[in-house]
Amino acid sequence: MKWWGWGEPRKTYPLDHRPGFWPFLISKIGAPSGGPAPRANLDQIRIPTPRIPARALEALAATVGAEHLSLSHNVRIAHACGRGYQDLVRLRRGEVPRPPDAVVFPSSEEAVVRLLRIAGSEGLAVIPFGGGTSVVGGVEASDGDRPVLCVDLQGMNRLVSADPAGLVATAEAGILGPALEASLGAHGLTLGHFPQSFEFSTLGGWIATRSAGYASTGYGKIEAMVIALRVVTPRGTIATRIVPASASGPDLNALLAGSEGTLGIISQATLRVHLLPAKRDYRAWLFRGFPDGLSAVRAMLQEGPVPTTVRLSDAPETEAYLAMRERRPGWPLRAQEWAGVRVIRARGFAPGRMCLAIIGVEGSAVATSQAWGGLRRVLGRYGAFPLGSGPAGAWYRERFELPYLRDELLDAGIMVDTLETAAPWDRLLPLHARVAGALRDALTPSGASPLVLCHLSHAYPTGASLYFTFMARQAPGREMEQWQAAKRVATDAIMAGGGTLSHHHGIGTVHQAWMHEEHGKDGLQTIRAIKTALDPDGIMNPGKLVP
Repeated sequence: MKWWGWGEPRKTYPLDHRPGFWPFLISKIGAPSGGPAPRANLDQIRIPTPRIPARALEALAATVGAEHLSLSHNVRIAHACGRGYQDLVRLRRGEVPRPPDAVVFPSSEEAVVRLLRIAGSEGLAVIPFGGGTSVVGGVEASDGDRPVLCVDLQGMNRLVSADPAGLVATAEAGILGPALEASLGAHGLTLGHFPQSFEFSTLGGWIATRSAGYASTGYGKIEAMVIALRVVTPRGTIATRIVPASASGPDLNALLAGSEGTLGIISQATLRVHLLPAKRDYRAWLFRGFPDGLSAVRAMLQEGPVPTTVRLSDAPETEAYLAMRERRPGWPLRAQEWAGVRVIRARGFAPGRMCLAIIGVEGSAVATSQAWGGLRRVLGRYGAFPLGSGPAGAWYRERFELPYLRDELLDAGIMVDTLETAAPWDRLLPLHARVAGALRDALTPSGASPLVLCHLSHAYPTGASLYFTFMARQAPGREMEQWQAAKRVATDAIMAGGGTLSHHHGIGTVHQAWMHEEHGKDGLQTIRAIKTALDPDGIMNPGKLVP
C-alpha cells in the first residue's frame, strides 16, 4: 500500500463524474477553511536508530536469510502502524515515533519457531504483521525499552490443499485475499470472506481479529469458517485437529481466533469453504424508514430465506449514497433510474427518511430464484419498493473502493472515520440513536458540523451489526484531539446502549480502555492467565488487547 494512505499508490477515488458529492457534503458540514497540512516527504521522516544487538541480527539473518531481514528506513515506516484515521493523520505529518527496529519475512513455520526462540532469548518484542490494515492500533509498537521485531508473514502465502468433495481447504496465514480466492477458484471453491480490506489483508490477520466480510450474513464471520489452526507460541506450536466437530474440552480455535497476535503467530489455517456460486443476484430495495428496514431484515434472518448479503442504510447514509451517483458526460437522467423519483415519492417514500437496502443471494440458479421468491414476500410485508439491480450493481463494483475516498477527504481537510458494534434486535434502534447523537454532540464543539451515517452491515437471527461513518471539518492543529473526543463518547454510548465493543474491527490499543466493561474483572483475569501460560515473558504484541 501507499505509505501515507490506502491501497495502490497510483489509485484514487475519482469524483469527476459524481457532480452531486461535493455540493452535498459541503451543505452538511460546511466548506473546509484552511485545508490540510502538506504531506510529509518519506525520505525526510526521522525515525530512531535500530536497537537490536548485532548478535541477534546475525541470528535473525541466519534464520530467514539476509535478504529477508530489513533495517531499511522505508520498510520500517511501512510496518510502523495500521490504516486507521489516527495512523493516517500522523503519517501525513511525518510522525512515526515507534517503528519496529527490524522487519523479517519468514517463508515457513519452522522459521517462525526459530524467530520466536531468538526473540525470547534476546528480549525482543514481536509484532505479527499481515497486510497492515488494522484500524485499532493492532500492529503499532507500544511504549517500552525492548527492541521490536516485526514478523511480516506475506512470504507464507500458499494454498496448501483443497478438497472440493469435503469442502475443506488449508492455507498459510500470510496469503492475501485475492490470492486465496484465486487459488480456491481454480478448484471451483470460494471462502466467501470479503472484508473491505480484502485486497490488502491476509488470512491470518482476518482470524487474529475475527473479521467479517460483506457476505458474512450468508457465509458467516471468519471464526465460523475455521476448522483447525496452527499457531506458533513462545511455549510451543499449538495444532488443533482437522475434524468437523469435537467435544474434547474447550475450543482452542475459538480461543486463538481474536487473540490479535498476543498469544502467538498463526501460521496455517484449515477452513470450511464453499462451491463457487453459479449465480450472484444482488438487488436494491427502498424502505420508508429505518425501523421498517430493520423489521424486514429480522424477519429474513428468523423466518428465511436468509440472504448472502444484506446492507441497510439509514436515512442520512441513503441521502449520501444518492448524492454519490455517478454521471458520465452526456449521460441523460433516465426516467426509470431509481425506479422513478416521482413514483417513489407518490408511494410515501420521503426524502430524508427513506432507507436503501442492498440484498444479495448467491448459489445455483435454482436456489437463487427460489430465495428471491421468498425474500420478495418478506420485503413486501414491510412495504419495500424494488429498485432493481442497477444500484446494487454499482455498490458491488465499488465495494472495495471507498477507502480510497478517505484519502481524498483528508486531502481536503475533512476528518472521516468509522466505528462498529453489534447488539440484539430490541436494542438496535435506541443504540443507533444514542451513538449518532453522541458523535454529533462531540464534534459540534470543535467548530465542525458533523455528518453521521450508519448502516446495518451483518445480521443474525438474534441481532445485527451497526456500522457508523462520521465526517467533519478537521480542527486545524487539534485533529487528534478532535478524533479522540468523538471516539471516546461514541464508544461510551455503545457500551451504555448494550452493544459489543467491536463486531469485527478488533481491540488493538484503541478499544483497550473498555475491555473491563466488555469482559468484566474475572474475564480479563482469565485472558491474562492464558497469555501468561503461552507467553510467559510477554514478548507477543505487548500492549495490545488486554490493558
